[in-house]
Amino acid sequence: MTVDGAQPAAAGWRDAFLVYLQPRVLIVLFLGFSAGLPLALSGSTVQIWLREAGVDLGTIGLLTLVGTPYTLKFLWAPLVDALNVPVLSRLLGRRRGWLVLSQFLLMAAVVFLAFCDPTISPWYVAFGALLVATASATQDIVIDAFRVESLDPTEQPAGQGAYVAAYRIGMLISTAGVLYLVSGFEDAGFAKNAAWTAGYLVMAALVLVGVVTTLLATEPAQAATPPALQAAQARDNPLQRVAHAAYDAFADFLSRDMAFFILTFVVLFKFCDAFAGAMTAPFVIDIGFSRTDYASIVKIGGFAATVAGGILGGLIARAYPLVASVWIGALLQMASNLVFAWQAWIGVNHWALAVSITIENFTGAIGTVIFVVYLSALCQSPLHTATQFALLTALAAFGRIYMSAMTGFVAKAVGWPMFFIISALTAVPSLLLLWWLQQRGHFKSLGPVKAVAPIDD
Repeated sequence: MTVDGAQPAAAGWRDAFLVYLQPRVLIVLFLGFSAGLPLALSGSTVQIWLREAGVDLGTIGLLTLVGTPYTLKFLWAPLVDALNVPVLSRLLGRRRGWLVLSQFLLMAAVVFLAFCDPTISPWYVAFGALLVATASATQDIVIDAFRVESLDPTEQPAGQGAYVAAYRIGMLISTAGVLYLVSGFEDAGFAKNAAWTAGYLVMAALVLVGVVTTLLATEPAQAATPPALQAAQARDNPLQRVAHAAYDAFADFLSRDMAFFILTFVVLFKFCDAFAGAMTAPFVIDIGFSRTDYASIVKIGGFAATVAGGILGGLIARAYPLVASVWIGALLQMASNLVFAWQAWIGVNHWALAVSITIENFTGAIGTVIFVVYLSALCQSPLHTATQFALLTALAAFGRIYMSAMTGFVAKAVGWPMFFIISALTAVPSLLLLWWLQQRGHFKSLGPVKAVAPIDD
């Protein structure tokens, strides 16, 4: 099929694959690895370390609060938009200067955490994990802004697909990879805590992947501050520049037509996915699978499906108009929840679980990539990219963290099959809002995000 004399659809798909080899997309891929690496180091991996050291479960549960910087990062995102890093920004540019600073801070935080001893004080470990999470969240702010500003619209879907795949690889290395490393160091004669220290030091060294990538990258052209704004900034002190950046970023977004409905849609889009995902682990164990089954099928099998789904999500978002891509992602997420209702009816069947997990992770990754492409399209001002994107991702996390808090009570009240049916139905409000926004021309105002030879939808 062709559109206005464009190349055949097959050529569009071929171009969609080839865009993954573009230098800017490859840069984003390696930055995705750098972003995914530290998440578990302050989360699930450090929890295993604490538990092996004999720290009680209550304390470990409280330590999950060290992840708070990821939900509050929009509060200091204006710093990234308004201020330059002394020396680094002059040498590398505004975005790359902040990237290198955040990466060196991250490396230092991981090294600090590596030398904490949970047998002496788990709260030192908590402080170290908090430092890692804060540096990691700061790196996320800059990477998001860098990706949005450095990729042109036809590269955004592929960039996000590559980013999600590399992010998951980074997470896998900082979870399973660290555990294998610690076991290897123990086999080599290291004491338990020394083995954990060595494992975390290896992770600190891997942060250099992001540093090298940043140095090889080029500063986004959009990141350059316009001369008129430079003159205005020169008259302001740093505190005034940060305050102006924060005010202007929020005012710019909230002044848009249908701003409240757009923000509500951002909160609701991933809610059905988060609603079911919050109970996946308890569900798998509760219906009779073992912890080994969970690790092998859910984690390893789910990882492969997530990577594949991330790549396909990028291809879909590049090959189709933005509104069609968002509809595809939303409907796939909704339908995948019903697969778990089928799993609850089947019971303990390893092949069925493999199918369920593969479908859920595959479709979830497609939805995530398309959603972030949509968020990127919302950030149209290079002066406020970091702040606005941080705000949007924080709102997107709201459903996952807070609105899903009651899922356990729902599952207990209605049983697993009905729970997953309800989880699918939680997508209905976002679908209605998506239809409403489409009817009012919201997506046309964002501009097309499609291939050079688009496929007619």
